[in-house]
Order: sequence, then C-alpha cells, then structure tokens
Amino acid sequence: MEINSVKAMTAIDATVLSKMFLNGAKNLELKKEWINELNVFPVPDGDTGTNMTMTIMSAAKEVSALSKPDMASIAKAISSGSLRGARGNSGVILSQLFRGFTKVIAKEKVITVPVLAAALQKAVETAYKAVMKPKEGTILTVARGSADKAAELAEETDDLVYFIDEVIKEAELVLKKTPDMLPVLKQAGVVDSGGQGLVVIMQGALLALLGKEIETDSDIDSLKGDATASGSITKISAQAEADIKFGYCTEFIIVLNQPFSEKKERNYKTFLESIGDSIVVVADDEIVKTHVHTNDPGLAIQEALTHGSLSKIKIDNMREEHQERLHLNAQKAAGSTDTTDDSKQAPEETAMQHKDAAFIVISAGAGLSEIFSGLGADFIIEGGQTMNPSTEDILNAISKVDADHIFLLPNNKNIILAANQASSLCEDKKVHVIPTKTIPQGITAMINYIPDRPAEENTARMTEEIANVKTGQVTYAVRDTMIDGKEIKQDDYMGIGDDTILAVGKDLKEVTIAMADAMITQDTAIVSIYYGEDIEQAAADAIAQELLEKHDELEVEVQYGGQPIYYYLLSVE
Repeated sequence: MEINSVKAMTAIDATVLSKMFLNGAKNLELKKEWINELNVFPVPDGDTGTNMTMTIMSAAKEVSALSKPDMASIAKAISSGSLRGARGNSGVILSQLFRGFTKVIAKEKVITVPVLAAALQKAVETAYKAVMKPKEGTILTVARGSADKAAELAEETDDLVYFIDEVIKEAELVLKKTPDMLPVLKQAGVVDSGGQGLVVIMQGALLALLGKEIETDSDIDSLKGDATASGSITKISAQAEADIKFGYCTEFIIVLNQPFSEKKERNYKTFLESIGDSIVVVADDEIVKTHVHTNDPGLAIQEALTHGSLSKIKIDNMREEHQERLHLNAQKAAGSTDTTDDSKQAPEETAMQHKDAAFIVISAGAGLSEIFSGLGADFIIEGGQTMNPSTEDILNAISKVDADHIFLLPNNKNIILAANQASSLCEDKKVHVIPTKTIPQGITAMINYIPDRPAEENTARMTEEIANVKTGQVTYAVRDTMIDGKEIKQDDYMGIGDDTILAVGKDLKEVTIAMADAMITQDTAIVSIYYGEDIEQAAADAIAQELLEKHDELEVEVQYGGQPIYYYLLSVE
C-alpha cells in the first residue's frame, strides 16, 4: 500500500476511529467467503470468515448507531457488541482482542502512536488469556506479531499512518509464516484463516484512515438485524400445564452509565427477587443483561433505568401464550387441520418448573434434536457445523432455563469457546460446560448423567466418558488438496475422523465403510450411524448390514439424524 504521499497524522479522534472500525468490518464482510475457503479441511462448512464477520458486524451495528461518538462510547459499543455477537473460536478470539484493545482506548480522548501500541499489547494479552491452550500459527500469532512490531515502532515514530502501515506489513509477514508453524496448514497449502481475517480488518481500517471507503453490497445499518437473530432456540420440555405465578417474561439490556459494583449488582438482584422469579442477571463492564418473570414489568424497567439506558426490551405475556398453546393442542387433539401461520412461529416461552439440574445442547438436524429431547434435554439451540451460535444465543438459552445447575453441551469444537464465554458471564446460575466436540460425544455425555448425584461429580463423569467416543463424519470436498498423504479432488467424498481424514473416494457407501473400518478396533462394541437429511434409511441400513457382515461381534444401530452437509455421522464406542 503506497502511503509516501500521505500527510503525516499524529492523532485519531472518535469520529475517525468509528470510520476505521466500520471500514474494517466492511472489508471483512466483503472477503468472508474467500476466508471461509482457507479452511484446512476442504469441507463445505468452512466458516471462519462467516463467524468473524457476524462477530464484528454485531459490534459494527452498535457503533453505527452512535449519533455523537466519543472514545468511551465507541469502546463500549465495540466491546459489548462483539462480546455478545461472538461465535466460533475465531469470533470469540476476535471479541477478546477487541475487549483488550478497547480497555486502553476507552480512557483516551484521542489515539496516538503510544496509545495504539499499548492497546494492541492489551488486546493480545486478553485474547491469550481466553484460550486454555493457545496454538501458534493462528490468529493469536498474527496479533502478537503485530503488537510486538507496534511496541518497536512506538520508539521510532509518531506518524500513525506510517505506524499502522508498518504494523500491517508485519501482520502479513507473520501470516505468511503460519504454514511453517502449523503442519496442517502447510499440507493444505493455506495460511491461517483467522489470521487472514484479522489482517483484512486492519487493512480496511487503514483505508478509512486514508480516506478510502470500501463499497460493499451490504449496508452496515442492516447488519442482519439483531445479533441473535441467526440463532434458533427450541424449548423442549416447557411445562405446558404449569401454574404461571408471574405472567410476564421480561428481558432487556442495561447499557451502564457508571460501573456496576458488586454491591449494586447484589441490591439489583434483591429488588428483582422482590417482584418476580426466574431471575438471570449477567453483567460485564459495559452492559447488564436481565431476565425476570414478574407481574409488573414496569417496576423492573424503572429500577433498571437508574443504572443506565435500556435496549432490546422484550416482554411476553406467558399466560396468553399458554392459552394459545392449549387452544392449538386442543385443535390437534380434535383432528383439526385448520392451522395458521401462527403455529409455525418460534416455540412458546411458557414457564417451566424449577429444577436442580437441566441440559442445554446444541444440535443440527431434526432427528438429532429429537434424540437429545428423548434423553432429557431442556433446551436445544439449533446450530452446529453450519451455523455456530453466538455467545448471546447461548446466554438467551441460559436465561430461559430455571435451574440451579445447567449442563451445557456445545457438541462442536468450534463452539466450546463461545460456551465458556457465556458461562463466565452468567453469575446467577452454575453453568457446567461439558467440552463435547461432536454430536456423538454429546449423546454419550447425556446417557452417562446420573440424577441425584452432585453436579461436580456428573461433570467429571460425563467429561471422562466422552473421551471413549470416536466420531466419524462423511461429507464432500469443495476443492482439490493433499492431506496426510491423501490426494483429494473437488466433489470427492471424505470420511473425517477426530483428528484426520480417514477415507477418500468417489463412492459414498465405500468411503463410509472404509472410514468405519479405520475406526473399529477389537475393543469396539457399538457403532451408531446417524444418517443425514439427504440420505434414505435403506442406504444407511445397507451400510450397517455390511459392517455387521465384516464385524459380526459388533452391535450396529441406525438412526435418523437429519443433519445437513454431513451424509453420515458415526459413533464408535
């Protein structure tokens, strides 16, 4: 990027920062599909670009809504927006980078080179703390390389244009080296997708500083609506006949006008307890998310207004919804075929009886969701491989469950960070994240839950048992590549195990059986086959029959999963 002719700049004010952030978001949105294609495995659900875009767009929506931004308000909008909208590992890490960055700039009236260098260092420090086992060769490495270069340059210049351009050049250099740090990247012939996303954001921000606005087909003001709109929450075990003591399910977010001390939070919760139940108060530095069942929502709102301004207010009449549901059930019982579009709305949010322990699971596919329901899941968040739910989606689910202990099953390795982030933000309920990386692990975890045992004991038991489950997934390749010595052509079928690709070929049945053979050992007792939405049961039964003929000591089960993208999911135990 040529900047030699650009006039030196020594300070960035709030207005310019706002333009830089929104331009970075636009640049990422424009290039998200390209970033998706950098996925190591050539699967059709590469979603790093999508997850990072939805995370930053949640923040961009809040930034764009500021009429007269100052540094503190922009910092709050970026931090809280990205925190709630964070989805996928890359999105959660990006939100933590923003969180650390904004902690520094929020205290300033303008950004100078020393301030920017300090903000980048804080961003890296915050993000590394959020990841239990950081890997080099990822977005974290690119961020750290940028921050280290910034610290070095801060001693040499006060020109922000030169400074940012040089920091980006260093980020690009580190990004090019990521395949040398992670062998899987080198095998696939790609750089780290999260690191590439970060570079794209930085490039867009610099363009805005230079007065060049990025044009895209999307409009920042219509950033896919509510940050939670993409997540779908299904309530499974609502107590339809429960006596509703408090009639209004009331939710809102307080945008704090001053710090929310522990004493203030305690007093606030005590007040809510005096007017209702099913109380969830989730607070961070900038916002307080509130959920309460009460007969007088106005009292809750009046109290909340003493702490700041309100947004995303939602009040549902649970008694009315309860009667509507009873009416619909009566119609169905009478064999009525007069169903309206109202019956297709999102599931009702009727009161559920208080429980000691409850399950929230993330699932993709009608059959899989039905299996989890049968195992006792209280809420199902529809998501998984094709759409990772955000931190806000998970917090919304937690707020709907009236239980002292909640077992949260991500069922996808790319959702665990968001689940942990939601757990850390929830203080009124004990949320136990069981680190399930696959649907079969989630099913095993629920099967091994023992009622009436302490939550900590069940957490340890379920976590231990999921280690005994092998998972295989069959999908198709979206590009040519070479992984672990296997040559893969576009549209080939791939059988993917927990750590690598186990089988590749042109025939779906042959690839599925080859994958299963690679997973089965002499200790294997049960193989469960979950067939997807595009598969007929007869085809799944044929695979099961061949596995039984080859391994007559096995028990093989076939169940409808209904999952998209993946033709078969296999569980081997």
